[in-house]
This record gives sequence, structure tokens and C-alpha cells, in this order.
Amino acid sequence: MKPTQARVVVTGGSGGIGRALAAQLHRRGAAVMLVGRDMEALRRAIRSIGAATERLVCHAADVTTADGRRDVVDRAVAWRCNVLVNNAGVGEFAFVDEQTDAALERLFAINALAPMQLTRALLPHLHRQPEAAILNVGSVFGSLAYPGFAAYSASKFALRGYTEALRRELADRRVTVHYLAPRSTRTGMNASAVERMNLELGVSMDPPELVARAACDMLEGRRLEAVLGWPEKLFVRINALLPRVVDASLRRQLPVIRRHARGATATAERITAPVPEEGYR
Repeated sequence: MKPTQARVVVTGGSGGIGRALAAQLHRRGAAVMLVGRDMEALRRAIRSIGAATERLVCHAADVTTADGRRDVVDRAVAWRCNVLVNNAGVGEFAFVDEQTDAALERLFAINALAPMQLTRALLPHLHRQPEAAILNVGSVFGSLAYPGFAAYSASKFALRGYTEALRRELADRRVTVHYLAPRSTRTGMNASAVERMNLELGVSMDPPELVARAACDMLEGRRLEAVLGWPEKLFVRINALLPRVVDASLRRQLPVIRRHARGATATAERITAPVPEEGYR
């Protein structure tokens, strides 16, 4: 799809990958609607991109609620949206025996159920467009499950499976379905323990602008699926064919991962903070 023909709704639009993606889309000529829970944060994002106009707007809503999704769909239809980017996501760095039921429910509500439900609600409108697209922003952990991220990985595995099935269901329709899997990305929502662990293990972290460019290129070039980063791409392929090889590699990293995860859990017990608009990938 040509950027000048795209009217894109981006969830999780107030920061991180969402804001970078909105800025990149806007520069390429697309109209953009940023969606998130915090209106003031959305307005700051708009100001960082340019002046608010009919082609650069924001809307505050919680897409994990039925009322919030209904509100977003009504606004998107009236605004003549033809691209939906399901980008909002959260993560938690913790081993399974240290997670709460509430954390598990939150991860799946935001990372898996909300994109599925919002897509289903907006799909009738997208079918009526001459050309339309859905882009689900997943994670490399949606193909390569990682210690300390079991529930997060499971939520992204779910999103990847949903995207693949939806693409096959719509193969004879005008709605193109994309899936982008970033590796760890530098956003303000990253847990400091994750950054410290990545530094110790030599894991690279991408700036959100790199992920945004990849997403825009997918929408323009019609590439359907991509994993970002090297050696992550290689590990994903090896994991699909020879998972025991990856098991052995990650087992050697396990003491480092466990040490940083315990630090993250201890910090979380001392600090109470709002759920972020967009977490680490």
C-alpha cells in the first residue's frame, strides 16, 4: 500500500515503538491515529511528530475493555481507517513460580486477546475498503520461548498463531495480514533488569526507530512476516528444526537469567507503577 493512501490506527501509540512508527508513517505521507490509555501522553506524542490535523490525531481508550474497543472501532470507521497496527503490549520478566494470576491475565489481555478482539470488530469495515492491511507487532519470543518470559512468550506465540491463521482465512480477500517480530527494543518501558541482563549476555537492543522503519517497509512492500535482528533470526530457524540445540544454549545462560530475574522481582515488590502502554519486546 502506498503511504499516501494509508489511514493507520496504531495502538500503544504514546511511546516506544508506537510513537516511532507513527512518526515514520507520518513522514512517509500516511494519516495516523494514535490510540492509548493516557490522553496527555498521546498529545505529547502528537506534538513530537507535528501539528495535530485531520491526518494526525489521537484517541484515548483502553482496548482491553469492550467499551474501549467499541469506541476505537467507531472512531476508526468514522475516520476511514484502512490499516490497523496492533502494537500495544506489556511484558514481565519473572520466572513462573514468581508470577501472579493477575500478571498472567494482564499479559494475555493486552498482548493476545485485545489484538484479536479489536481485529475482529474492525474487520467488517476493512473488508469494505479497496485495499486494507493488519499488522500485528509480536516478538522474537513469539517463536523462541525464553526463560524468565514464559507467559510473555506464550502470549506472543498466541498472537503469531492467530496472525498466521487469519492470513490464511483472508487469502482470497483484499485485507493483507502482516506479522513483525522485533527483538529486544530500547524503550522507556524496559525493565532495568532486562537491560542489565542483555548487557551481560551480549544481547543487542534495537532503537524503536529501526523497528518502525521495518514495519513501514512491510506495509509498503507487502512482505508478510519478518523477524528482526541477528543472530535472533538464526536462532528462530534452529529452534523450529532443532529445539534441543537451543535448549542446551539457553541452559548455559540460565544462571545469569535467573539472577537478573530475581532482581527484577525484588524491585517489582518495592515499586508499584501503572501498567505501561508498551513494554519490552
